[in-house]
Amino acid sequence: MALSTPNSGATHPWPHPSNDASALSRFEKWLPTLLSIIAGMVDLTGFLTLGNLFTAHITGNLVVVGALVVRRGQINPAQILAIPVFILAVAATWLFARASGKRGPGLRRLLFLVQFLLLTCVLIFSVITKPSANPHGLMAGIAAMMAVSAMACQFALLRLTLPVAPSTAVMTGNLTNTVLSLLDRQSRTQPLMTGDTERLRGSLYLLIGFFGGCVVGAVAVSWLGDWAWSFPVALAGVAVML
Repeated sequence: MALSTPNSGATHPWPHPSNDASALSRFEKWLPTLLSIIAGMVDLTGFLTLGNLFTAHITGNLVVVGALVVRRGQINPAQILAIPVFILAVAATWLFARASGKRGPGLRRLLFLVQFLLLTCVLIFSVITKPSANPHGLMAGIAAMMAVSAMACQFALLRLTLPVAPSTAVMTGNLTNTVLSLLDRQSRTQPLMTGDTERLRGSLYLLIGFFGGCVVGAVAVSWLGDWAWSFPVALAGVAVML
């Protein structure tokens, strides 16, 4: 049974926790899926071209750095630097949003533009300097920090303008929701989770979107090298125009 907000017949691809929130527009409803595709492309492209660094998944960098420290392996400095840069970029996004005085769709469009410009900088910088030729070099590190900043902006964008949306880059929670919702649907007893159909649909969209973005990113890197950054830039541009 689909959930809907008060005074609206619109259904959501994820459960809406607020009783007084207005119905999501068609674009807002599909926004997390679009962002998950972008996140998949950025994460995979960065991983293959910038020294096995996760630009959209800071947890992965923490794990890699921890393993390398214990095993005394060669650490990519960018993997360590990505953590404080992500924190600073989120803080900078918050400060920028506060200074703009905008809220809701106006702020969302503005932050989309910031993400688009950051990804465009990654593309231009990568095409000029070819960081993939030396994934552990200075140029790769600079490109990686710009990509990390772009993804930090995306995380902050969702939390500030669409807080009901699930994570678009960390798929562990979405995979958990998918498994639990499938089990609830197959169970003949009272479901343990409310809104399982909507939760399942939303989580599946995000999982498919992120994985699809990873696949497209891998193909783009194989065919286009550093020009592969043009794919997430193009999608970010679509988000701005919409």
